[in-house]
Amino acid sequence: MPQLIDPFARAITYLRVSVTDRCDFRCVYCMAEHMEFLPKKELLTLEELDRLCTTFVELGVQKLRITGGEPLVRKGIMGFFRGMSRHLESGALKELTLTTNGSQLARYAQDLADCGVRRVNISLDTLQSEKFRKITRWGRFEQVMKGIDAAVAAGLDIKINAVALKGVNCDEIHDFVEWCGARGFDLTFIEVMPMGDLGEEDRLDQYYSLRALRRDLEARWTLADTPERTGGPARYVRVAETGGRIGFITPLTHNFCESCNRVRLTCTGQLFMCLGQEDEADLRKVLRERPDDDRPLVDAIRAAIARKPKGHDFDYSRQAVLGQMSRHMSHTGG
Repeated sequence: MPQLIDPFARAITYLRVSVTDRCDFRCVYCMAEHMEFLPKKELLTLEELDRLCTTFVELGVQKLRITGGEPLVRKGIMGFFRGMSRHLESGALKELTLTTNGSQLARYAQDLADCGVRRVNISLDTLQSEKFRKITRWGRFEQVMKGIDAAVAAGLDIKINAVALKGVNCDEIHDFVEWCGARGFDLTFIEVMPMGDLGEEDRLDQYYSLRALRRDLEARWTLADTPERTGGPARYVRVAETGGRIGFITPLTHNFCESCNRVRLTCTGQLFMCLGQEDEADLRKVLRERPDDDRPLVDAIRAAIARKPKGHDFDYSRQAVLGQMSRHMSHTGG
């Protein structure tokens, strides 16, 4: 089938799929402490997720990233990974990977490797146990460290994703560079994004510009820009002292939309063509109305890609949070 091309001549080759909105953590920048999760009947079944992802692969998607919530808390999820591995074996899919909080990796790392997963992104915003408990509210630092060790033992490449949080982990940025460099992990810093109601938490209070973060890093480390890209929005530098690589995802201080090749599928079957826009396409409705005919599904996907915007509107300027999304990141897919 012809490849998916958006109105700005960008080929859509990267699909991020949220398989659940549930998580075993309640990170302060991602969720309210007392979340109301979606009724299970609204979630796509694993069979529906397989059908949707397979259709996207047939339409030219070459990279599939599984997200959540925490994807590994979804019951039966390894059956889905085993199903997707057939597309790796056929060569249609170039990469199958996931973003995880690491809590379940001690249990699943080897199974993931056996399914053809070669690298994982692990969300980790502090290297201090007590601070980890405060950021995640429910998380156990030691459990995540065991998961990381299991992923290393399984041969998985690891990238650590750290959300830059003013007044929370800005004193640890050098520790992250040193720790990741010593272990051979890539490191990516991410600006906090204006998504979802956090209750008492305030976005502007959390926001730590990555321009400022990079300046702070350069007080200790020698950073050299590199043209390396991994298919995502990060811009990379190399650290001369460690040889490690650091990525910066800057949706607020630098709009990275010009090269966007990705769309996001939620656990309820809504396709978001842009993380920072509310426009969506209801693929679940098409799936369930025509379970034995993929033509309407293909038509719905193509119609959605034809509406993909040039970029998002996230902005923290003038001490106001502009372009804020009502949905939580755990629903859209982190």
